[in-house]
Amino acid sequence: MKPTAVQNEFLEIVNRNQGIIRKVCHMYGRDEVGKEDLYQEIVIQLWKAYGSFRGESKFSTWMYRIALNTAISDLRKQNRRVDLQFPEFIPREEADVKDDAKEEQLKQMYAAIQKLSDVEKAIVMLYLEDKSYEEMEEILGISNGNLRVKMNRIKDKLRTFTKEEAYGT
Repeated sequence: MKPTAVQNEFLEIVNRNQGIIRKVCHMYGRDEVGKEDLYQEIVIQLWKAYGSFRGESKFSTWMYRIALNTAISDLRKQNRRVDLQFPEFIPREEADVKDDAKEEQLKQMYAAIQKLSDVEKAIVMLYLEDKSYEEMEEILGISNGNLRVKMNRIKDKLRTFTKEEAYGT
């Protein structure tokens, strides 16, 4: 069966924006098989919702929302704890990390992020992607004021978690 113009358009857009899906899968997938399963589930959900995309927001914003909702829903269905898999270190060619203390700080931050709730991890991921509060509000469906409160609480948690990691308290 030959793909329709709509199917081709959808596939082209997904291919252009697959980095979004990969980031969400990396954040919420337990292992490589789980990440691939989640990737497929997100694409299926995107396809199901594609006809209802009205263009009132950027496609990437809409895609983040579908991807995050799918990932979080999948986790709730499976009733399991998420283990983020951050790199042990950032390769030197990607980040000019000259100081071992900075590498240790990054490890502590990654360990702290792993302790956050699913929604908090989503907020951190979007924040690290340089999304504005308005974009995060649209993606997550959380009011701007509530989002700012959550962000402040997340920062406090991360400070506490990194101190615990550094000093063993």
